Amino acid sequence: MGGYGAWDLAIKYPERFAALVPICGGGTPEKAQILKNTPVWAFHGAKDDIVPLHETLNMVEALKQCEGNVKLSIYPDAGHDLTETYNNPMLYDWFLQHTR
Repeated sequence: MGGYGAWDLAIKYPERFAALVPICGGGTPEKAQILKNTPVWAFHGAKDDIVPLHETLNMVEALKQCEGNVKLSIYPDAGHDLTETYNNPMLYDWFLQHTR
């Protein structure tokens, strides 16, 4: 439960994470305010047939509603396998900008 697990762990233990990168997962929008001070960069494939895109969109929107620090990247031609995300050097630069 990668993406779902990332959202869930961060909501349960927000003090442990400097930043969060959930990939193809959803969470509990009602609890998004817990993460409003945690930078989040969410990723999802538009053609994901395992986890619907709206799962990520719901969390991103909930964070925006509470003025959270959130970015979203949607791969228009990708499904559920977003291993290409890990080849993005900008992701690691973004991670290194955040400390706990």
